[in-house]
Amino acid sequence: MKGRYRPSQTVRGGKEWSNRAAAYVRMSTDHQRYSTENQLAAIKRFAEAREIEIVRVYEDAGKSGLNLEGRDAFQRLLADVERGAADFGTILVYDVSRWGRFQNADHGAHLEFLCSRADIVVQYCAEQFENDGSIGSNLLKTVKRVMAGEYSRELSVKVFAGQCRLSEKGYRQGGMAGYGLRRLLVDENGEPKAQLSIGERKSLQTDRVILVPGPTEEVETVQRIYRLFVDLRMQEAEIAARLNREGVLTDLARPWTRGTVHQVLTNPKYIGDNVFNRVSFKLKMRRVVNPKDHWVRASGAFAAIVDVATFNRAAKIVEDRCRRLDDDELLVLLRSLLEAQGSLSSIIIDEREDMPSSSVYRNRFGSLLRAYRLVGYSPQRDYRYIEINRRLRGMHPDVVATVIDGLRAAGGDVRVYPETGLIDVNDEFTASVVVARCGETQAASPRWRIRLDTGLAPDVTIAVRMDRGNVSPLDYYLLPRLDMTEPKLRLAESNGLSLDGYRFETLEFLFSLAARAQFEEAA
Repeated sequence: MKGRYRPSQTVRGGKEWSNRAAAYVRMSTDHQRYSTENQLAAIKRFAEAREIEIVRVYEDAGKSGLNLEGRDAFQRLLADVERGAADFGTILVYDVSRWGRFQNADHGAHLEFLCSRADIVVQYCAEQFENDGSIGSNLLKTVKRVMAGEYSRELSVKVFAGQCRLSEKGYRQGGMAGYGLRRLLVDENGEPKAQLSIGERKSLQTDRVILVPGPTEEVETVQRIYRLFVDLRMQEAEIAARLNREGVLTDLARPWTRGTVHQVLTNPKYIGDNVFNRVSFKLKMRRVVNPKDHWVRASGAFAAIVDVATFNRAAKIVEDRCRRLDDDELLVLLRSLLEAQGSLSSIIIDEREDMPSSSVYRNRFGSLLRAYRLVGYSPQRDYRYIEINRRLRGMHPDVVATVIDGLRAAGGDVRVYPETGLIDVNDEFTASVVVARCGETQAASPRWRIRLDTGLAPDVTIAVRMDRGNVSPLDYYLLPRLDMTEPKLRLAESNGLSLDGYRFETLEFLFSLAARAQFEEAA
């Protein structure tokens, strides 16, 4: 049974907010038990039992917990906390998963830390622990955060598998129909029910969606686009200009562009093929354009409005237009576009009628960023860190293995907790390993940022500082938890004795901590 919770006395502006609380509720589409009404009812029971007055309610209905995007109420709550406008000393949440299902458990911990820094306590009303800062509470909370993120990951895998299976059967999986097509709702027996307008969704789990030809004038326009491109060899931009002069609008009531015409000419749905997973955005982490061998394709699933021979002729024109350019010629075109526009992006490239599409540059050079570098262009935002971080993530397991091997070679008894990656040495202390990327200030001075894992709270954090090229380790910092008061550190080349006293050229000192001394038995 839970103990009686008494929040600490917090005073702001001469007023006590200790017994005043804000309730935060969030619902995506998980389960009915997570409805905002049910959450708020449980929170009110929790508050009443502890004599807490709920003075604010922040509600995000139908919002995913994977990140902060779209969670307007949660962002308002954090803004009120950070600017000191909160008139409460406690935030009541149904459980850890309602706070968020972040794929990085540290994200949820950081958001709670922002509240703690403002002397505001977060309480999870349906959890079997009090969020009182004890070791047990912190461990359970960390496990719950990881479980919440893992739930979303597993659900994503299951949903994706189901979408692939339905796509193979010819059913449309999300997305707009596109110009010349419409979405038709059918029942479990394939009988038509209704045509869905833009923004409408099916309501029954057993219903399915297929594509059907749209209005006659749109179908004829699509067929005309193909004739102009294939028979008259008009470029996409010329076709778009002609349609705009005639007052023909897209399905979104917008003027045509080179890109929208190109999309009509290259999408296999116009020959009746159902294609899924061309682009993925799993767990709202990163948008990925997938190679063709990752596509899920059901040929002839819908009624075609363009014959296959015409579609293949259009595809060959697009392919030949790109194939006849070698790498140098592609870069010459990209460089001339940069000189004309002053900047580069996938949209700028795709809208240029005398150039191949941005996907050609991705496929030929590995990424748009690499193509940009080859023509001497650096976007305002420095994206190099993406590639560096990817390389450092791949290096992390090797660094951890080196640490473990060294500790064992020194005679230590080492265990690794697979759920957290925490290293236990001789049942005496725990350690975690972080690899710190080397960045630069505007004055080209090296800087390293180290984030300490406050959720797992290892006794020692082994921080590996990378060299300027982020290729190999520069040195090591052995940071004891008791002496580290901040969750993040920013290191320069020299940092004073308070930090550089923990700096080592090698890991031999760490390994010596695991060594066992031999004692002779006394007579």
